[in-house]
Amino acid sequence: MPLASGHRRRWAFGALALASLGIAGQASAADIHNIRLWAAPDHVRLVFDMSSPASANVFTLNDPDRVVIDVDSSDLSFNVDDLDLQGSAIDAVRTGTREGGGLRVVLDVNRNVAPKSFTLPPNDQYSDRLVVDLDYPGASAVSDPIDPIEAMIRDQEITAQRAQTEAVVQGNVETPSQVAATVEAQPHPKRDIIIAVDAGHGGEDPGAIGPSGTREKDVVLEIARKLKNRIDGTPGFKAILTRDDDYYVGLRQRTLIARQQKADFFVSIHADAVRSSQPYGSSVYALSQGGATSESARWLAASENQADLIGGVDGSLSLDDKDEVLRGVLLDLTMTATMNDSLATGGQVLDQLGRINKLHKSGVEQAGFVVLKSPDIPSLLVETGFISNPKEEAQLRSSGHQAQLAQAIFAGIVAHFRQHPPPSSLLAWQRDQGRGGASNEYRVRAGDTLSTVANRNGITMQALKQANGLDSDILRVGQVLTLP
Repeated sequence: MPLASGHRRRWAFGALALASLGIAGQASAADIHNIRLWAAPDHVRLVFDMSSPASANVFTLNDPDRVVIDVDSSDLSFNVDDLDLQGSAIDAVRTGTREGGGLRVVLDVNRNVAPKSFTLPPNDQYSDRLVVDLDYPGASAVSDPIDPIEAMIRDQEITAQRAQTEAVVQGNVETPSQVAATVEAQPHPKRDIIIAVDAGHGGEDPGAIGPSGTREKDVVLEIARKLKNRIDGTPGFKAILTRDDDYYVGLRQRTLIARQQKADFFVSIHADAVRSSQPYGSSVYALSQGGATSESARWLAASENQADLIGGVDGSLSLDDKDEVLRGVLLDLTMTATMNDSLATGGQVLDQLGRINKLHKSGVEQAGFVVLKSPDIPSLLVETGFISNPKEEAQLRSSGHQAQLAQAIFAGIVAHFRQHPPPSSLLAWQRDQGRGGASNEYRVRAGDTLSTVANRNGITMQALKQANGLDSDILRVGQVLTLP
């Protein structure tokens, strides 16, 4: 039936209002104009670049295994076929419009995954972002993990070192020796010294960017790979990379990886940058006293972290069975020893860097970098040069210069460990092969214990340990002991 004129006017107004609402809804919809993906050994990360904020619901479906990402009030202007899925758990990506509006992204996955998501506000480089991480439960964060036998040997050393530190704190210096007195010398394991090599930044975090567009994350990864190859090619050493490709690893996750892999040393590689293009040169950083103090306070104050204090999630050095005062003292002693080793090694690395590059600072600097805050692992952060300086940016892009930097870092670390090899390491065994002939030296034989060696030479077990700087109570066949 035809509408009366008054009804026609009201209908036209209502239609115009609905059309306006539709236009406003379209205007407020978030445009997803890019999707970026990074595959890591233990997870895959997707980042949705959006024109405005949008909430999302992420869940899984079975038979077949899928991850569903529903993004409210959003449109997709990116071709998902352009995504490189190689190395990830994702076989295919499908998209569609949800019933009722919004975008649905379906990820077909080939393994069990645990999804989590969060949003990030705009910054100087990116717009609003939705980040979706698919973690692989039980997967190792490194592609070449430490051998289980070497891990067991390191666990024994770590346990002995902790027992020795506890005995000193409690004034009961004979307690560890009483245990060691009954332990016969074991065959020498000749284990590798484990170096954790950390390439800074990665994935959605490019780090500093040079005048010609060189990205810090790319340069330091190349140096880290060259350093790993140099370490792995040297008998008695093994390197693990905290990241071996272009993906991001959280700062504390980097030190956790080093601890899980029983690293003897941790070195993080970066390239410096400032607003001026003038500064140049390499720098080496160790943890500052203030940084160590604040880290101790953070861990001691946070109850959720007490269970993994020092030892990490594996609990190998957990102090949760100790009262707060003892935890604090043990942590302080451990961090002091670790900082001393870091500074000593830093001096060696700085000396080697000075032979192939200008130094920005002539001494080892100290700062509170998060990646240096591992209480039980000596750690350094190396700023290889200023990527903001055009000349050094060009050098940092050079494969030859990268190899020289890797060699300098390697030489400095090796120099330290040749002077102070861990007792169970191949380097310690090699050192002992040239010793044992002096009147004040004794070479450990099968069946020896700490007490038998001490009694045979008329000295106390504690004096024998002190003379040899033993923080482990385990003797190794072929080990050479200095007799005080």
